[in-house]
Amino acid sequence: MIASILLAALVAQLAAQGPITQYGRKPKADKGPRALGLIQLSPKGNKGRIIPIAIMMDGKFYDAGSYKATPVPMALDFDIVYEGFRTGVSQGVFTITQPGQLNHAWIAEGTWLPAGAKAPETSKKYSEPVIEDKDAPPVLHRRSEKTADGGTDSKDKDKDKDKDQQKPSAPPSANPPAPETAKTPVPPETAKTSASNEPIEDPNRPRLRRGKPNSNARREPFTTFDALTDTAPGTSSTGAGKANAKAARSPEALPQIVTIPAISDAGGPDPRPYNYDVKPAEEAIYRNKMLALAAAQLRAEAGSVEKETAPTHKKSSSRKSARKSSALSVPDFDDVTLRIFDLSNSNEPVLVLSAKTRPPAAGVTESIEEPKEITLIARTNLEGEVQKLFFAQTDSRHLDVAPRMELIDAVDADGDGRGELLFRRTFDGGSTYAIYRVTADGLWALFEGTP
Repeated sequence: MIASILLAALVAQLAAQGPITQYGRKPKADKGPRALGLIQLSPKGNKGRIIPIAIMMDGKFYDAGSYKATPVPMALDFDIVYEGFRTGVSQGVFTITQPGQLNHAWIAEGTWLPAGAKAPETSKKYSEPVIEDKDAPPVLHRRSEKTADGGTDSKDKDKDKDKDQQKPSAPPSANPPAPETAKTPVPPETAKTSASNEPIEDPNRPRLRRGKPNSNARREPFTTFDALTDTAPGTSSTGAGKANAKAARSPEALPQIVTIPAISDAGGPDPRPYNYDVKPAEEAIYRNKMLALAAAQLRAEAGSVEKETAPTHKKSSSRKSARKSSALSVPDFDDVTLRIFDLSNSNEPVLVLSAKTRPPAAGVTESIEEPKEITLIARTNLEGEVQKLFFAQTDSRHLDVAPRMELIDAVDADGDGRGELLFRRTFDGGSTYAIYRVTADGLWALFEGTP
């Protein structure tokens, strides 16, 4: 009786506390080193270049092009392996073979092995030894040799030898041939100096992902690379060749360079895809909502600019009506690109819209504005509506203040299993790269390089 009462009291106490939550083991945080770069592949061949972007050490991001450059940056050392990803899906492996500088910036050349391809074999294949029967009678094998003039068999050589023996021997010459000179040994001092020229690696230096070193490969000294050019081979620079060169350099004729984000990490989590699968009808709905949100952001910023620049004196009613109608008009967009990601594996879409506003026709307004390039990042709420996380607009005259934001892809830059957004930011005087983490109400900059 007492036992049943105690059991009932325990059950009532557990029910009052609520359901018991079971927690799994938290994955170990990746503290690095973990390097992020951008691979540039030529349409022909399996070679390419890699541009270092950022490297994470002890949870902090540094510029990979200058981090521990003694004498080569740590992210561009020999035989370091980068794995290329597209939206979290592996595309292949890039192995660095030669670091160098391009316009005073570090890059590296290497070899590209696509995913699923077989690596070329550098070692000799194993052949099973042939075991002969000892009880069988011995067999003499005569090897057939060919001379450099056209080739004669060994039987012909024996016949020629018998003919030479029948001929009288020639008298010995007064000056016998000089014996071969023996190879002089290398002095130990020379061997020491040649060995001292090779780079000495620090055993305490952190390691990125490395491939199997090739002992037969010879490390070339650091070189200065030329810029990647898409000019067609064989074009002339004089006369009619100039026209051919211009035609060959047109955007349709030039080969497109493929860019792939890549990560090098000796450990780190297993990769996973970051794409968000939607049906075409759902994608069209998201597209319309994002364009409406972008138009609202443009109108809001245009209204704030007009309030700041409006003079104190009164204006005519016609100007007010024209300005009001232009502010409420919906802009037209060109070059619209919408990408949808699932960065946290929670089935919550993150939408990134890139577009250009269409300039108004001549004569419609007093001054023709330049087309603006916009970047809008949003996510959906519980009601299915899109909420703005980030909005940026710029044009060719304001690149010194507002850079052009170009989305490259979603990557796991810090090795926590979640995806971050990798952007290329173009300023008036150059370009750089930035990594942003998407939060509940905005973007958090993990790394922003200087142009």
